[in-house]
Amino acid sequence: MAGHSKWAQIKRKKAANDKQRGKTISKHIRAVQAAVRSGGSGDPSANLALKNALAAAKSDDVPQDNIDRAIERALGGGEGGNFDEVVYEGYGPAGVALLVEALTDNRNRTVAEVRHAFNKHGGSMSGSTAWQFESKGIITLADTSERAQELAIELGAEDLEVGEQLTITTAPGDLYTVLEGLQAAGLETDVAQLTKVPQTTTSVTGEEAAKLARLIEALEDLDDVQSVYSTAELDNVPEPV
Repeated sequence: MAGHSKWAQIKRKKAANDKQRGKTISKHIRAVQAAVRSGGSGDPSANLALKNALAAAKSDDVPQDNIDRAIERALGGGEGGNFDEVVYEGYGPAGVALLVEALTDNRNRTVAEVRHAFNKHGGSMSGSTAWQFESKGIITLADTSERAQELAIELGAEDLEVGEQLTITTAPGDLYTVLEGLQAAGLETDVAQLTKVPQTTTSVTGEEAAKLARLIEALEDLDDVQSVYSTAELDNVPEPV
């Protein structure tokens, strides 16, 4: 499946400083609260959306106390707002397809901010791009041994990629079956969450890659945006001057 080796490039980056770390945590807390309210339960075993949100939060090392407080607030109907899930489609430099997922309590504000980011960085919110992506489960772990690979296949993995880590791709509905089987075997996972992967990818290099990277970063930096997915494989991206 094309694009697996680049999925981490189009996922929100790990926080590099305190300010970005705080923003990352806020995005996850918003997702947890929205999942509790939409699913009507604070129990992940009875609320798949919450289970997905918790897995993503764990991948970014969100403190458990923050998560617990978010669930309590959502169940109590207190502050935190009611968020709508919205998806924006568009194209970036080099004709790369982009899919932007957001949680918002003000659709007019969010669409204006997303459109501004596209326009400022050489993109356009026009055309349909969602069809170019498909939902998959992604699990990564440090153990790249044959034992780990064989177990993942036995548990129902669709695809494996071996590099510095083992990246396992699953059908969306099989994510937690594979994850729980790996954990039961004593394997520690780094990332386990649902994501979108492109059906085909486009190699983008040089200045076009730099422009696209700036657009993705600008979109990811918006408070309402949860995830940005791209069909690009970015290579030889020039360092910012």
